Amino acid sequence: MPALVAMRFNPDSKRIYSRLIDNGKHAKLAITAVLRELVFLANALLRDDQTWTLKAP
Repeated sequence: MPALVAMRFNPDSKRIYSRLIDNGKHAKLAITAVLRELVFLANALLRDDQTWTLKAP
């Protein structure tokens, strides 16, 4: 569920999903890849004791 929300509202996650779909990957695989990126991001933020901020366009 968090990956689906991230794909809608987070430009980076949307870019990852779109790139995989454009390369012919299945939707479930692309969603799993987005979720994996979210887990890595959460782990890095906790490890470094930082908060997440959206990149300015």
